[in-house]
Amino acid sequence: MITINGDQREWRGGTVRGLLDDLALDGRGVAVAIDGAIVHRRHWESTEIPDGCAVDVVTAMAGG
Repeated sequence: MITINGDQREWRGGTVRGLLDDLALDGRGVAVAIDGAIVHRRHWESTEIPDGCAVDVVTAMAGG
């Protein structure tokens, strides 16, 4: 189980990139933090998301 943006979710394990795929996010305009630490885009493929952690996924939106 992990927490994504405050909501608990079952987690089978995997990387940041895998989570974004599960969330149908292609990665453009997205920032990810695990337990408050930002994960740089170049590390998404290799950074495993541990069970029990809090993940924040922020997407940029155009507008004004």
